[in-house]
Amino acid sequence: MKSYQDIANFSNWSKQEKDQYTISVMKGLVMDATRQANSGHPGGPMSCADFAYLLYRDHLIFDPKDPEWFNRDRFILSGGHMSMLQYSLLLFIGWLDLDDIRDFRQLHSNTPGHPEVEIPGVECTTGPLGQGFAMGTGMAHAEAYLRNLFVSNDKEAGELVDHFTYVLASDGDLQEPVALGSASLAGHLGLSKLIVFYDANEAQISGNTNRSDSTDYATVFEGFKWHVQEIDGHDHDQLHNAIESAKTTDRPSIIIGKTIMAKGTASMEGNHNTHGAPLPQEEIDKTKDKLGLPSDKFYYPIEVKEYFQERFSKLGGIVDQWKKDRSHFDTDEKIGSLLSICIDDNLPETTYPKFNVGESLATRKAFGATLDAFAKDLPNLIGGSADLEPSNYTGNFAKTYQDFSSAHQSGRNIPFGVREFPMAGMMNGMALHGGIIPFGGTFLVFADYERPALRLASIQHARVLHEFTHDSFFVGEDGPTHQPIEHAMALRTIPDFNVYRPADAKETAVCFRLAIEDRDHPSALLLTRQGVPVLDQDYGALDQNVRKGAYVVKDCENEPELVFIATGSEVSLALETAELMLDKKIRVISMPCMEIFDKQPDDYSDQLIPKRGCLKITIEAGITAGWEKYAGVNGLSIGLDHYGASAPGKDLAHEFGFTAEKVEGKIRAHLKNLL
Repeated sequence: MKSYQDIANFSNWSKQEKDQYTISVMKGLVMDATRQANSGHPGGPMSCADFAYLLYRDHLIFDPKDPEWFNRDRFILSGGHMSMLQYSLLLFIGWLDLDDIRDFRQLHSNTPGHPEVEIPGVECTTGPLGQGFAMGTGMAHAEAYLRNLFVSNDKEAGELVDHFTYVLASDGDLQEPVALGSASLAGHLGLSKLIVFYDANEAQISGNTNRSDSTDYATVFEGFKWHVQEIDGHDHDQLHNAIESAKTTDRPSIIIGKTIMAKGTASMEGNHNTHGAPLPQEEIDKTKDKLGLPSDKFYYPIEVKEYFQERFSKLGGIVDQWKKDRSHFDTDEKIGSLLSICIDDNLPETTYPKFNVGESLATRKAFGATLDAFAKDLPNLIGGSADLEPSNYTGNFAKTYQDFSSAHQSGRNIPFGVREFPMAGMMNGMALHGGIIPFGGTFLVFADYERPALRLASIQHARVLHEFTHDSFFVGEDGPTHQPIEHAMALRTIPDFNVYRPADAKETAVCFRLAIEDRDHPSALLLTRQGVPVLDQDYGALDQNVRKGAYVVKDCENEPELVFIATGSEVSLALETAELMLDKKIRVISMPCMEIFDKQPDDYSDQLIPKRGCLKITIEAGITAGWEKYAGVNGLSIGLDHYGASAPGKDLAHEFGFTAEKVEGKIRAHLKNLL
């Protein structure tokens, strides 16, 4: 075995010797970084180092000078706890430096405990197990759709979007149902450029996996219509052959690599304790000696770096050719427009749908009409519903643009099935891939199924659009299990997540537009099942008003005595109540988005909702917690702090006090108590 003492003759070593030594250097960096940080996960990176190294050095297509080059292969480390594996490879590329490795898991470093999307070369933020798998599925879906979109306009243009998505998954990833839900859909949709390496080392934090799992994953994935290979995950010939075979199949592919936890260590191979804790220094010293490494910390010889980068000139040629092809198509009328919209993310003008003032229309129906209108101008607006097309009003979109399927991958509607969490995870992947504006629909009450992905969307600043219909107890007969009470406010607690609850059809259209324009935040539109009146507002003024998060719908002369602050269907309820209280000077405010309003300058917010001299009343068909910041100490928050019941929506409105007469009664009683 070659060692550091032979490094002067590195150029004369065989490829196998160079590869094995470079992997040993990676393992040394993993051990040193986790030991210095006194935290981390060394065992996993050492078990899958063979696959990751060979993939990056010999197979992955990327631009060494630009980690954001659009047609790069994507690599997702779904087992994000193995982050030092990826960081060592990014060091070899040159996107990180040795000081970054030394600062592993330290404040403000480029090498946090789990990969974060802001780091050059990291495609998505992973760590919550299973979600990387789902995001990888979404990226593969985005690639397939865009490739077929370009091909449908010009066959040669398909080369502009033509790359693979690789996912490295751990035992823990596959134990998370979100991964298997995504895998099921990936197989059904025929996402053939999705390649997963499953690092089956059979060890996790609490012990060996056989304590909790006896699943035959080869059989499971064959049932999912995947191409399945089982190999020795440390055998380089088998790894190369498996990757090449995976590239040629017409199905998504999983390579099940049988590996050994902490492979290469002196005495701790297979030990589950290496999963989540640094190796003892004595073990590190003995392991380095076994691997032919010096005892130096963070050993990284220039010979290894140069060997790893031997393919860079070839990669540069691939990138240059792509840029030439891209330049050629820029002048093509059809393809040039697609390049501008999908690759450069230039939003075209969109046209708002028309709605009749005074008409009673559910905002979920308005969403469907807006989706139909915007889709005409946005070929990269794709998505679907979690088996609720008739309820979410995405059915016409599906009929018009057809389902994405294994046989028709230019379809824009994604038949997600009852897979809310995989849907949300895939949407994150689509948005992060780029070129796509994804949407997904379900009932608001099922936002809980999606919440981990909603949170991860915010962390990654992913532009995703969630349509949550049936947004209150007005769901009616389906009862308390389907009637969201705490959900609107719970979503608002997610940082950097915009929650829109539009008052009517026109507000819905504007909120939809704002969500599309916002490239840095995920958005949720909370929409009614029941009809609400279309207010008499001009789109021009409304567009400007909604951009402030809250605005006056109805005002009074001089300063108001009462200020009603409402969202969604309760805006029209507030207007009805105001008509019953003509003895009071009342201002009615629609607040479609708290998050946007809270960012407005003080002079606007104070003018809209005066701090003194008036009583503030908030009205929303959900919990009252959170509204006190607008109602103030003496104000009144009208809401619902208990679960609903099964009955027609109108009966529940009377029962729960959401009629104009009952709201008026609550307000007058509150005024009387204050006096």
